[in-house]
Amino acid sequence: MQTTVKPRQVACPGCSELVVYSTANPYRPFCSERCKLMDLGDWATEKFRIPDATPPDLDESES
Repeated sequence: MQTTVKPRQVACPGCSELVVYSTANPYRPFCSERCKLMDLGDWATEKFRIPDATPPDLDESES
């Protein structure tokens, strides 16, 4: 008995549309180039940031 494997679907981080997560999708995990570029733009304008563990009042040059 042969089982068919359903392609994995994920929600696009940009618009939440379900998309197939496979090597056939050049924009994965995004649904389109537009969503991919919108996400890149958010990182470039620092809308998204990785938190820094250093308290903001400490300056490394004062150490």
